[in-house]
Amino acid sequence: MTNDKSLTATETRDLRAFAGTMIPASERHGVPGADNEKIFADIVKSLGRDRDDIGLALRRLAVLAGGAFADLPADRRLLVANELRAEGGLPLAALTRVILLCYYRDDRVMRSLGQEPRPPFPIGHVVEQGDWSLLDPVRKRAPFYRR
Repeated sequence: MTNDKSLTATETRDLRAFAGTMIPASERHGVPGADNEKIFADIVKSLGRDRDDIGLALRRLAVLAGGAFADLPADRRLLVANELRAEGGLPLAALTRVILLCYYRDDRVMRSLGQEPRPPFPIGHVVEQGDWSLLDPVRKRAPFYRR
């Protein structure tokens, strides 16, 4: 673990390359990749409490890559990223969570999904009603918590 919350230059390059490998740009859908300048700046700004876990994931990525992940050709990056994904773990979960959260905060991405790019409150979003009977087994279960 580190006390310095900033990324090294190599970590920054590898994070950006991983983000772009995880979510590449799509001309078909008219959306940028997660390595887009604006989205990536949000990712770096949003590391926060996950910084140490993300550092662990990036170091593991570098081990699997045999050096800087960003220096690999695109096809090799995908193989290494899939190796990391197969290993799983909390550091990878932190890394992917930050990338996904920032990606889906981008207005262009939200518009491509047919969503209005705005916060959910105070206007709110309409949520389709589901089948409430699915909760019946939970309602019938005896309490398992302390009062």
